[in-house]
Amino acid sequence: IGSKLVIVSELLCETVDPRAGDRVLDVATGHGNAALAAARRGCEVTGIDYVPEWLDRARDRANAEGLKATFQEADAENIPFPENSFDVVLSTFGAPFAPNHEKTASELLRVCRPEGKIGMANWIPAGFVKEFFEIHARHVPPPPEVKSPLQWGSESGLRELFGVGIATLQVIPRTYLHRYRSVDHFITTYRNTFGPTVAALEALDAAGKEALAQDLAETASRYNIGASTMVASMDYIEAVMTKR
Repeated sequence: IGSKLVIVSELLCETVDPRAGDRVLDVATGHGNAALAAARRGCEVTGIDYVPEWLDRARDRANAEGLKATFQEADAENIPFPENSFDVVLSTFGAPFAPNHEKTASELLRVCRPEGKIGMANWIPAGFVKEFFEIHARHVPPPPEVKSPLQWGSESGLRELFGVGIATLQVIPRTYLHRYRSVDHFITTYRNTFGPTVAALEALDAAGKEALAQDLAETASRYNIGASTMVASMDYIEAVMTKR
């Protein structure tokens, strides 16, 4: 899935505007989209994630492009760096999926230096993405203490999470077009590779698996603006915060 989202990280880096030599941390880096975008701009980059296989992929990509970046296993709720370690902290559709939102936000703030920037690309609580996650929650209800990652997709949600720790907040609406050969191709891809969908399917019996797939296909068909292929508009925000 992340391989389709390279443009999101490139746009985010253009908005955040890191400078060559800046110390940059990419939280929940996946296979390194935002980390590599920062490395292309001459930054000193570290990417963290809790899935070792994704980090291996990120290292392979960095080597293939001749980019310098460090990748290490770590948890967004317990970032293993001292406070004020980074000039810029990034996350592209990653940190909001950590279970404890308040702890994650405090960690992003903690490792960012005063007057440093936190730049995020977050899904908004509306439209296709909202319905997509609601379907998952309807079929496999999450634990009551786990909040929706879409809390991070609004100005009010971000201000609630980051509070007085930030001096400024800029929110820019963006739209990403998710493109697949067909709705069936979209469903098959997500069933096989998208973490929340894979986890939901593992929790369901055969009938439940089929019901979830049918609901996802029905929603994808409603939002499909393609003719002979699938093109779905998925809205998100770029959020750029300055640490107080």
